[in-house]
Amino acid sequence: MPMDNKKLRIFEALELRAEYDARIKTLSECLPEKRENRGRFLYGTDDIVTRPAPGFEMAKVRDESAALDQKRRKLNAAIQEANFRNTVEIQGHALSLAEALDARKALNTKIGDLHAQVTSAAWERVIYKEGRDIVQESHLDYLRSAADLDRARLEFRELNRALRAASFAVEVNFRDE
Repeated sequence: MPMDNKKLRIFEALELRAEYDARIKTLSECLPEKRENRGRFLYGTDDIVTRPAPGFEMAKVRDESAALDQKRRKLNAAIQEANFRNTVEIQGHALSLAEALDARKALNTKIGDLHAQVTSAAWERVIYKEGRDIVQESHLDYLRSAADLDRARLEFRELNRALRAASFAVEVNFRDE
């Protein structure tokens, strides 16, 4: 399908960047320096010799990989520029997309910590000793920990939805080729 050379939206730019990454990986893994390191410790035989297949030109592959890498860097810079230039509103505050992405990452980490708190607070430790039980209560309140986790998950959902909507609305200053 021919491209109409239009500017990309953020979600399209992210897909294109992933495609560039995949192409660069494929090309680089065809090069001999990558192939020599693969499986070196698995096969120790010197009887097997490899040679380039017909149609494979190392210089051409290196040039194509370098060109894709340069396109990827330009695309990444354009994505970052769009992330700093545009804003989303979260809970009455305007945040740049870059700030919102950092906030989402931090909130995701917080959710993981809160999850660990909830699972820890759900149980008391009972030690049976000399015919009696010694109960070590959790130092965390289960209900408060669960409520904190639910609040954080709702906040994450709101933030993620705002970022997703922006990715469909914001243009990146990069033309698809």
